Amino acid sequence: MFEFNNLQEIWSTMKKNKLRTFLTGFSVTWGIFMLIVLLGAGNGLSNGIGYNFRNISTNMCDCWTRYTTLPYKGMPTNRRLEFTIEDVEDVKRFHPEVGFISPVNDRSDTISFDKEYLTGRLRSVYPDFASISFVPVHSGNGRFINALDLAERRKVIVLSPRMATVLFRDSIDPLDKYVRIGNGMFQVIGVYEDENKTTDSPAYIPFTTGQTLFGGGYRVDEILFTVEGVNTKAQAEAFENRLKERFARRHQFSPEDKNAIGFYSAGEEYRMWQGMTNGIAFFIWIVGIGTLTAGIVGVSNIMLITVRERTKEFGIRKAIGAKPSSILRLIIVEAVLVTAVFGYIGMVSGIGLTEAIDYFMDMTGANAASSSGGREGSTTVFRHPTVDLGISLAATGVLIIAGVLAGYFPARKAVKISAIDAIRME
Repeated sequence: MFEFNNLQEIWSTMKKNKLRTFLTGFSVTWGIFMLIVLLGAGNGLSNGIGYNFRNISTNMCDCWTRYTTLPYKGMPTNRRLEFTIEDVEDVKRFHPEVGFISPVNDRSDTISFDKEYLTGRLRSVYPDFASISFVPVHSGNGRFINALDLAERRKVIVLSPRMATVLFRDSIDPLDKYVRIGNGMFQVIGVYEDENKTTDSPAYIPFTTGQTLFGGGYRVDEILFTVEGVNTKAQAEAFENRLKERFARRHQFSPEDKNAIGFYSAGEEYRMWQGMTNGIAFFIWIVGIGTLTAGIVGVSNIMLITVRERTKEFGIRKAIGAKPSSILRLIIVEAVLVTAVFGYIGMVSGIGLTEAIDYFMDMTGANAASSSGGREGSTTVFRHPTVDLGISLAATGVLIIAGVLAGYFPARKAVKISAIDAIRME
């Protein structure tokens, strides 16, 4: 049974060797502290990158027309290309990878209600747009555009939170009210959630309604869609080439003209960022584990020195009747105390620093940086740099186990020496 007197003895031994105990403990504290801080930094990078893609599908693609830069079949360069609704149907028909799809037409117009008005963006879209670009309409705030709205060319609109606030001043429920756009009246069917409440957040109307009321015929500004089964860079490049070759045949421009069609892949950008994050995380783990290992080696070396210095003492203990197990237990407890106490200090210090940084970022608004992800909006690369408590406890637990082993093996070797041989050792 381990007694309180043994703890007093261990404490006395540690006090006699203050510098050695401090240096051993510091190496343990620093190892845990650096591991937690590095993991926090890695989590901050990962959270920041994930935050940039929170408002769009990571398998979203966007394509739009530009001007031709190469002559083709007698036609000159600098021709302006235009998508039509047939292109949208063609993309869906000839590319089985495509899931959700929506044409998009953009315009700026005045939206008014009673005496209130504002100038805002108006986007004509399909119902699929909400699944592609994550436009959430929560329960109680109405709904998004549906297939019936599209088929019947209904004059309905989904407002942004800022538009609803400006037009209705928070005193009137906007649902089912009518707002004026140009000479037409549109019924408000929903207000979507926009956590940043930015001034350029658009309103949405059915694509067919926008075509009918605002002209443009069958013209389409952009085609947004998601793709399935395109998981690697090679697959993404092959899909993009097939897509552009199909557009080249339809619109009569050179398949080699890479600038005629603009193309953006959120998946490719996400894979690039994810690869970079994984690489950084791997490097952080290597550095962190290396630092932790240095602490463990420090504990092991100190315990070897301690056991060697106390071999004569162990011989005397055995000579007066002390059991080898009691001596072994004494050394192991000393090793556990050093690693546990100083490991705990390192863990608390590391968690405290990461939480303090996170709190400061919350106070300054850095954790809520405006970002829509993709090719629109600003981005953030560092957010909530905290570490899961389970990982911190696991790292500390590994260090304590290493401390036990660091004390066990040299002590086990020492207690096997006969009492006479141990007393004779200098």
